Amino acid sequence: MKIVSQIKEPIEIEMEHFEKKFSNSMSSQVSLLNRITHYVVNRKGKQMRPMFVFLIAKMCNDGTINERTYRGASVIELIHTATLVHDDVVDDSNRRRGFFSINALWKNKIAVLVGDYLLSKGLLLSIDNDDFDLLKIISVAVREMSEGELLQIEKARRLDITEEVYFEIIRQKTATLIAACCAMGAKSVNAPDDEVENLRRFGELIGIAFQIKDDLFDYGEEKIGKPTGIDIKEKKMTLPLIYALNHASSKDRAWLINSVKNHNKDKKRVKEVIAYVKSNGGLEYAIAQMKDYQQRALEILKAYPDSPYKAALELMVNYVIDRKK
Repeated sequence: MKIVSQIKEPIEIEMEHFEKKFSNSMSSQVSLLNRITHYVVNRKGKQMRPMFVFLIAKMCNDGTINERTYRGASVIELIHTATLVHDDVVDDSNRRRGFFSINALWKNKIAVLVGDYLLSKGLLLSIDNDDFDLLKIISVAVREMSEGELLQIEKARRLDITEEVYFEIIRQKTATLIAACCAMGAKSVNAPDDEVENLRRFGELIGIAFQIKDDLFDYGEEKIGKPTGIDIKEKKMTLPLIYALNHASSKDRAWLINSVKNHNKDKKRVKEVIAYVKSNGGLEYAIAQMKDYQQRALEILKAYPDSPYKAALELMVNYVIDRKK
């Protein structure tokens, strides 16, 4: 968490203001809803997404931001929270960041309605303030996130994911929201369109590196919040596994596919799959790809003059691939 504190340092005051504004943006006349949103606010994660919004805005605008930047960060966080609440229902998950999920405490029906409420709050925050340019950024991201999830489900049924399809899934599912944060930060301080697009691409590159790092956790020995092999148990095609499949003999390939498809709950078999992927270059390949995306993201930052905000963003890019969970 020390690194996260260092990243947050140049935007400490803005993050404190943001937390108050975000909390207020959730308020409702319904006491049940207020109780649930209070529970959500008090169990927030590292808040990486609003941090991206503020750091990018300040880097683009000589260290100054405006009310639009706060609204942009709030919209991102409201809509991101809505998608997490809905994801827990879709995944039938009872835990979120070590706490009970909304659906575990209040059941699916209420969780879906709370997710809808947060989504509408985010949309109205933009519409009521004529932030249609910001609304477009987040709306495109939500559409892509949904498409990415559905594409993954479609492909998981047949386990026919190529590397190209894999990158398209993670670009939509994971990277698009981080890309939206960076575009939102730049747009909120009225940066020119080409700069907004360049920083959107910066966020996308980090998001892809972030997801590859997540894939690698599935093959690690460390305690990182998810048990080793969970992606295999859930039939998720990760980059190390795709690489191993693409370079396997037809006999090994048939064994791998059969293992993931039909023996994914067998602990011994899952361990064998992990060992095969490790010994056939899957991890090395994924690490090299992750570092390539990291370098491409850092390259975009080089165009900006040195500042505490640029330095914090560089730390963020490195943290994404050095993190332990």
